[in-house]
Amino acid sequence: MNFDGENGWDSRATLVDERWVERRPRRAEVEAQLVRETRMMPWLAPRLPLAVPVPAVVGEAPLVVRHRLIRGEPIEDYTAENGNAIGHFLRTLHDTPPAEIMALGLPGADHTHRERNWAMDRCRREVLPLLPDSLTAAAAALLDRIPAFPADTVVHADLGPDHVLAEEGWISGVIDFGDAHLGDPAIDLAWALFDTSPEFADAVAETYGVTPELRARAERWHQLGPWYEVLRGLDTEDPAMIRSGTAGVVERLRSSAAAERMTARAQSGAYDDVIAPGRKGEAWR
Repeated sequence: MNFDGENGWDSRATLVDERWVERRPRRAEVEAQLVRETRMMPWLAPRLPLAVPVPAVVGEAPLVVRHRLIRGEPIEDYTAENGNAIGHFLRTLHDTPPAEIMALGLPGADHTHRERNWAMDRCRREVLPLLPDSLTAAAAALLDRIPAFPADTVVHADLGPDHVLAEEGWISGVIDFGDAHLGDPAIDLAWALFDTSPEFADAVAETYGVTPELRARAERWHQLGPWYEVLRGLDTEDPAMIRSGTAGVVERLRSSAAAERMTARAQSGAYDDVIAPGRKGEAWR
């Protein structure tokens, strides 16, 4: 892990005495988020099957919060065993009673819907014009779908390889609950189902109990991920981040469209006359 004080979009993290992580907000509006974590996480942590940060305020002017170091590096071993661990973790997190943690400051459904609408409006104005004309319709349809997704479950909301730590090949913890809110459980499944290995993704799905509806929404959230990278690049005036995010948006939209076309052709039997008997599965590789 990088603890040079320059990591993180919202806060700077430094390592103290090889066992404590101190975080300082990058912007004034992040202070409330960090304080909220100090109220929520002591209640939530004992209920979860993996180690998570339990921060406490150790300085107020300027704000500094501290939590015990969770050892490990960003996950690289996408094994079935690690998939089971994440599936169990997410199932437990998503079964958290909302009322109790909302009383400790978790943003509720009204906040979630406002934030979604604001983000989708920005994406339409600022990201959509950067895309090829051939993808405009698919991109606009994606942005139209997101606001209607549910907001009824306690979610991490930023689950990905940087926030899932592993040590000696085994998951050691999950970090960074700053974006947690009452939202769509599918948002936490997006990376796990669509940006890992088949073994990992299948294990997550089986352990969690992923339904077809959840999987479909998770794919939409996965498509949306790079849009936020573009917005971040625009906010920080970082051309490289804008280019990287835009390339990610294009790649995921095209991949989804190609998969949908192959599914439609397979369901219609279009491959029957071009694939040897007993080898239809080869069309998916």
